[in-house]
Amino acid sequence: MLKLLKDLPDNVLGVSAEGKITGTDYENILIPAVEDKLHRHKKIAMLYQLGDKFTGYDLNALWDDTKLGMKHLSSWEKVALVSDHEMINAFARFFGHMFSCEFRIFKNSEFEQARKWIAEK
Repeated sequence: MLKLLKDLPDNVLGVSAEGKITGTDYENILIPAVEDKLHRHKKIAMLYQLGDKFTGYDLNALWDDTKLGMKHLSSWEKVALVSDHEMINAFARFFGHMFSCEFRIFKNSEFEQARKWIAEK
């Protein structure tokens, strides 16, 4: 399940993932939230946390994630991934260079640091 995080600047989209993330989560929560932010801002930042109870993605979610990232490739100002999942972190490091934005990975214990960093101008 994806949950939108509150108390972030208007140009920052915060999302927390728990359990197994599905394509339906992307279609009903994440994609509309990204589109809404991009209607108000030319570029946005994203804080994406894979919480302690995160168990993975289904294939539809992975496909939706790829499409979303590529569709808005130049729309990201900053991205902070908060995760203790080493395989996902390694994958993100490998593909993070494709984005023309600042990209950082934080551990879950560093969530507040990530929140502060993503909100900085």
